[in-house]
Amino acid sequence: MEKLSLQEIISAVHGSYGYPADVEISDISTDTRTIKPGSLFIALKGENFDGHNFAAKAMELGAEAVVTERPVEGARCMIVDSTARALLDIAGYYRSKFDVKVVGVTGSVGKTTTKDMIALVVAQKYKTLKTQGNHNNEIGMPQTLFGLDSSYEAAVIEMGMSHQGEISRMSMSCQPDVAVITNIGISHIENLGSREGILKSKLEILDGLEAGSPFIINVDNDMLKTILDKDEIMEKYDVITFGIESESANYKAKNIKEENGSTSFDVEYIITKTIPEIDGVTAKVYLCSQHIVIPTIGIHNVYNALAAFAVGITLGIDSQKSADALSNYVPAGMRQKSVNVGGITSIEDCYNASPDSMNAAIKTLANTKANKKIAVLGDMLELGDYSKKAHYEVGQAVADNKIDFLLAFGNDAKYIVDGAKENGMKNAFYFNNKEELSNKLFELANKGDAVIFKASRGMKLEDVINNVYDRWEK
Repeated sequence: MEKLSLQEIISAVHGSYGYPADVEISDISTDTRTIKPGSLFIALKGENFDGHNFAAKAMELGAEAVVTERPVEGARCMIVDSTARALLDIAGYYRSKFDVKVVGVTGSVGKTTTKDMIALVVAQKYKTLKTQGNHNNEIGMPQTLFGLDSSYEAAVIEMGMSHQGEISRMSMSCQPDVAVITNIGISHIENLGSREGILKSKLEILDGLEAGSPFIINVDNDMLKTILDKDEIMEKYDVITFGIESESANYKAKNIKEENGSTSFDVEYIITKTIPEIDGVTAKVYLCSQHIVIPTIGIHNVYNALAAFAVGITLGIDSQKSADALSNYVPAGMRQKSVNVGGITSIEDCYNASPDSMNAAIKTLANTKANKKIAVLGDMLELGDYSKKAHYEVGQAVADNKIDFLLAFGNDAKYIVDGAKENGMKNAFYFNNKEELSNKLFELANKGDAVIFKASRGMKLEDVINNVYDRWEK
């Protein structure tokens, strides 16, 4: 982070500060464990914590000032209406100081993978900052922006949400030059009521996007496709589409092949070039094709790569350089990482889970060449009243995709088994004990088989993974 004057910050947050403001701030912190001399501490509040209780401690550790919603004894307080809002306001002001191209990414699933792929592509032309891990909320995103300095030329910012208004606030803060929505599923439907509500919340990414700017969407997604009928969006932004099924997609993947843990495909797209001529200029249209190989599997990853490629062309990055960048993609930990353990193909995909990502994982397993295909599935969390139905439908998908064995773990995972059995699957087993599940998996899996592990992060399926890997490797 480059230094800001305290007076700049006071102006950005419209705060009240009764102390000398002729000092420089070299770091913005929301955690006293990261405080150092020259820091500004922001006292955030949550359901189970209140940063105001640590404001005085922050001063003791070297903070120049603290941002609070009320006076705190022992601290030089900059009083604001909302410390959460102040954090975003400071980040937005800081971002505006730099001439960088910002790509904003959101969607129900695939955000992190798409963000990582976009960053690889954009880095072919620009020094690029990206959201680390899944720090994609109203606390994590500002911290990413504070990582900017004058050496950066671009930033790829991931935006997640669980409630309406969150993406709007983040978008207004990071001010994207390009906006991307990967898809609309049912994640957080318990908070947003319907997929229409989810779409509305994801479209908040446009709140910080200037008129005429590129807006890139997956046109194969039924909800995103409805944007093409929304005149207020189509007329205001440069809507760019990608897809596999849609013939009208601006970027269309064809000839998709999965082999040996990689996926290859061709992207067909159209570019328009303005050609100077004697009597003026002429726009000429060219049909282009680019072959791409990504070192991961699953049709959903083709969509992620398509989004990244579209961003690259939009930002003037050479198509072959974009393809080369995508070929170097490395899946983040436990995100559809395919490994061979003792001759068994293992697909680790248990960083997180939703109905949409579950279905994608099941299709990935179904398309994997193997003697037997085994799905190890755990609970999908935070689905509220929709949970029973969602888990049952996952079981249906397992049966429909003719997976050979299903091993399920968790409170709601029993509904996965119900859905599978009631739709014709015989080899579906439920466990409430990871050790028993591990033993069953070890008994079933042999050389030449394929296993996928998929569950929400809180289920910690890595316990099962580590157990069976130790035995498979012997």
